[in-house]
Amino acid sequence: MMKHESGSIKKQSTLQVVHRHGPCSQDKPTTAPPLSEILADDQSRVKSIQARLNPTSNTNQLKPNKDKFIDRKANLPAQSGSSLSSGNYIVSVGLGTPKKTLSLIFDTGSDLTWTQCQPCVGSCYQQRDPIFNPSSSTSYSNVSCSSSQCAQLSSATGNDPQCSSTTCVYGIQYGDQSFSVGFLSKDTLSLSATDVFPNFVFGCGQNNQGLFGKTAGLLGLGRDPLSIVSQTARKYGKYFSYCLPSKSSSTGHLTLGKGGASTNVKFTPFASSQGTSFYFIKIIKISVGGQDLLISQTVFDTAGSIIDSGTVITRLPPGAYSALSTAFQQQMKKYPSAPAYSILDTCYDFSNYTTITIPTVSFTFGGNVKIDLEATGTLVAVSSTQACLAFAGNSDDTDVGIFGNIQQQKLEVVYDVAGGKLGFGAGGCN
Repeated sequence: MMKHESGSIKKQSTLQVVHRHGPCSQDKPTTAPPLSEILADDQSRVKSIQARLNPTSNTNQLKPNKDKFIDRKANLPAQSGSSLSSGNYIVSVGLGTPKKTLSLIFDTGSDLTWTQCQPCVGSCYQQRDPIFNPSSSTSYSNVSCSSSQCAQLSSATGNDPQCSSTTCVYGIQYGDQSFSVGFLSKDTLSLSATDVFPNFVFGCGQNNQGLFGKTAGLLGLGRDPLSIVSQTARKYGKYFSYCLPSKSSSTGHLTLGKGGASTNVKFTPFASSQGTSFYFIKIIKISVGGQDLLISQTVFDTAGSIIDSGTVITRLPPGAYSALSTAFQQQMKKYPSAPAYSILDTCYDFSNYTTITIPTVSFTFGGNVKIDLEATGTLVAVSSTQACLAFAGNSDDTDVGIFGNIQQQKLEVVYDVAGGKLGFGAGGCN
């Protein structure tokens, strides 16, 4: 007789996370893109996020014109995709029956999960895995225009759905040129041998272009009903955590579900704007070398701040960034300054130093949760001898602040979406 153990129902699933240009990435480009290119891509992403959050902006509307989409002559130039911003982290999931393994960028700033699909009607960028062929999966189906999932595309993508006969067509745009257009679809998603989700709703992209590298697409971890967080809520309770490895370390993880969550995690409540896809948090103060910066709370609260796994460099309101940069320079006087690099304007020349000492930068979030940043989350190396403060100021007070992934590296970051709170713990990648 089989003995059924009460603890045998697994309530979590852990996926390995690798840095896009780290040693464990299966994609071996000849060289990682230069930092200037990574920062330019990062700026495109930030502008795209700020456009989505600023209701007066209409720059993000992508109309997936169904006639142009279906027209095979609508041939956009294929991008090699090798320039995927280093800000991106990759997980592998299984899709379809039989299961095909796909490498996807995971992104807390997006909701819709999508992958490139055959046939590529417009264009597809080059990817490492074979492009998913829906006709080879016995569990694949299209989502109809009249379905509730099709109606949810407006909030998930920022664009209204279109119809091709009775099939729902999605269009989603990210940075300046990155987009995916295709059919809204359902198929079986496999996170492990036992964590299998039939009828998972995703985008089957037949016209895709942009900065996705050789990955197959994107895994959306936002809080919209179409995100993987919502679609797997019955099993995982809208709870996930990750640790992002630094480029030099090996691997991190993305864990859906509570499971053996670390006990040394401190939680800050998510700020308001619960209706959006993004995860808003409240910054209370920033300190440098143990000294609190004199920044009015209004500066942080005017546009608010989000945490985002896909933005590389943390963006701060102009007044907050200016105070941070000034205080950092005060405590780094003994090191010669260096010219600005791309969006980074507080830079140093360390060519005559074998060891350097930098002040600890700390963030305090709502609920009095204080995080000390790693050195790698404070300075970013731009050459073998030069490094810059790894923050940038927004151009306007009305632009949302973004807590980016360089500052999150090596931390355990816990999203208790159902509980309305975000947690930080040390040593998450250990």
